[in-house]
Amino acid sequence: MQKKWFVIINPTSGNGKSLKRINFIKKQLKIQQIPFTIVTTKYRYHEILLVQNAIKQGFNKFINVGGDGTLHYIINGIMLQKNIITNTIKIAVIPVGTGNDWVKTYKIPTNIKKAIEIIKKENTIYQDIGYLKLLDTNKIHYFNNIAGIGFDAYVVTKLSKLKKLGSISYLLAGLIGFLNYKKSKILIHIKDKKINSKIFIISIGLCKYSGGGMQLTDYKNHKPSFFDITLIKNITLSKVILNIKKLYNGSIFTLKEVEKYQVKKIKIRNLNTKIPFYIQADGELLGKGNVDISIIKNAIQFIV
Repeated sequence: MQKKWFVIINPTSGNGKSLKRINFIKKQLKIQQIPFTIVTTKYRYHEILLVQNAIKQGFNKFINVGGDGTLHYIINGIMLQKNIITNTIKIAVIPVGTGNDWVKTYKIPTNIKKAIEIIKKENTIYQDIGYLKLLDTNKIHYFNNIAGIGFDAYVVTKLSKLKKLGSISYLLAGLIGFLNYKKSKILIHIKDKKINSKIFIISIGLCKYSGGGMQLTDYKNHKPSFFDITLIKNITLSKVILNIKKLYNGSIFTLKEVEKYQVKKIKIRNLNTKIPFYIQADGELLGKGNVDISIIKNAIQFIV
């Protein structure tokens, strides 16, 4: 099984694009002489169970045919299992999702044929993984790209009904969010500082892109085994709208309301229970409330 790839297809990814291309994907894997077993998810979070059962069967190589959400749950399936050491596992991605943000950092093409050619070469890196604990519910989550607290997580609550519109859905969900979002007052423990402020966004990044191509972390100065943290503090919504372009081109750090840090852990507490803050990771809504986030060094191997 260790030579065989376990392929997980999310049939809803990319508004059904993955399911429509399943025969083409099988054909290209065979052309590249990549041995594989293929399964399809049947319900939300099914990836976690599929991964854990596959590991028990002896698989340690996985291909995600889907988007950032499918990859998120594959990661959680790997990190939550206790059968093998996580950094002996390899993950590859055939991106057919809506945002495809994680692959942008590593320049993995959305062209299926070219993505499979990358898998064949099996060029591997070790990547850190984020560990996120929701204190109010005592739930554990893991993430491989970017976690967000505040406005971007609130936008995720509006996104599901718009994803059929493609990558523009992120921008539309953001514009809708502007009409209703209320900034929470938050206490942040970061390094030896305590920051007490109304917060628009906190981004906790391992990679570069989120929200359909936004650059909310200073990835160009990324330090391995550290999060890139961005705090956008008590900024007005009108100023955000006027500077939307900066959210996408990476120049958001020129604004006075924006601070950046590099840390291995961060603690975030809600100071106003009447306005709880939302938490998302890899574009998946996790919940609300107090949270601790830390980093796991070189946790999983990725094909890039």
